[in-house]
Amino acid sequence: MSLFFETLKIENGKILNLEQHNIRLNRTINDIYKKKTEFDLSHFVEAPDEKTYRCKVIYDENIQSIDIIAYKPRIFQSFKIVHSKINYPYKSVDREELDKLFEQKGFCDDIIIVKDGLICDTSIANIAIYDGEQWITPKKPLLHGTQRAKLLKDKLIIEKDIKVKDMKNTARFAIMNALIGFHEIKDIKFEV
Repeated sequence: MSLFFETLKIENGKILNLEQHNIRLNRTINDIYKKKTEFDLSHFVEAPDEKTYRCKVIYDENIQSIDIIAYKPRIFQSFKIVHSKINYPYKSVDREELDKLFEQKGFCDDIIIVKDGLICDTSIANIAIYDGEQWITPKKPLLHGTQRAKLLKDKLIIEKDIKVKDMKNTARFAIMNALIGFHEIKDIKFEV
């Protein structure tokens, strides 16, 4: 059986969005292993003081490893639109299907996955577009991200089906994940 992981952002000695990470980790263990757990990652991760770090927690039924490194943000400006039937409902260490899709990016920074005619996610982040009144995120993402869950809970984004034409016609586009937070991208380029 596969291993799973959580990627946490640690900033100034604090684990960000810890509640949503704990929810997803425990839900994954319950769904996959049929084992009710109440892990709290704050009991396993010693958050370094100062600076910003990326923490990767690998687990199955139990925590297997924890790796903390300095966080270096990536720059995203261009996205290749790729079509796939991929399923990735849990944040699995086995990313072979995602990696194969990512190889199609060409000279772009990342991909945007379209499944059943609807926009899902990038290879590492959920997305949102602005419809002139509110930020919308796909109703059927590839992976239910922790930052996405927090923004939905706080009613800062809403769920709705997004088609390729909706995304290409939007004036505002953002990506979101645990490390990036909610990041609006200016001067975005899409390649079909």
